Amino acid sequence: MTAADHVRDPLLPGRLLTVERDTLIPLLRSRPDADFALPTAACPGWTVRDVLAHCSAALVRVVESRFEPGAFSPESNDRDIAERADWTNARVLDELERGMTEAGDVIAGRSDGALDRIALGEWVHAGDVRDTLGEPGAYTGAGLPHALSLLARVTRERGHLRLHADLDDVDEPLQLGETSGTRTPARFMGEAATLVRLYTGRSPDGASYELMGAEAAELNLYG
Repeated sequence: MTAADHVRDPLLPGRLLTVERDTLIPLLRSRPDADFALPTAACPGWTVRDVLAHCSAALVRVVESRFEPGAFSPESNDRDIAERADWTNARVLDELERGMTEAGDVIAGRSDGALDRIALGEWVHAGDVRDTLGEPGAYTGAGLPHALSLLARVTRERGHLRLHADLDDVDEPLQLGETSGTRTPARFMGEAATLVRLYTGRSPDGASYELMGAEAAELNLYG
């Protein structure tokens, strides 16, 4: 990753959402209603439908610029899910498709990049759904390069610990976290999906990896 990669690309979140939309929505529309009631391991207490309702509500909130106090809080998320309790699964997917289509332009228009992380979160939740449904490509797929770029910038802007990642399935090494500091950078060796799982508090699910200079819990952005 070069210095140029540290510059914000305002269109990157929208590209990630579009790529994920084009694969996730057709997949979900082909699944039976019973699959939407499956519990997710990554989000205890939430079903697949709950995760999708949360995702669609968050994106439409962005599209409509509804950022009232407490927006995106756990309490707000629970209310969003409850408000959609009597919707059909198809209606939830319609809203999700709309959000994934329209939110990118709104996110790009925020010069501070404050909403970029929402696109990353949506992609991670799509991985949660794929994982629950037993579909291949959870936390990987066509959107992975965009997601890794966003992850690198989010960790840098948050002053997260420095980490050098040599990924088995990505050609270029990835630099995450703060760009300065006295602590020797940690090092990760393994697959990209495992790295994403660790940074987002998901179980590595028995994957083989090496992490040197840090504990796995230190990578969790949501811990």
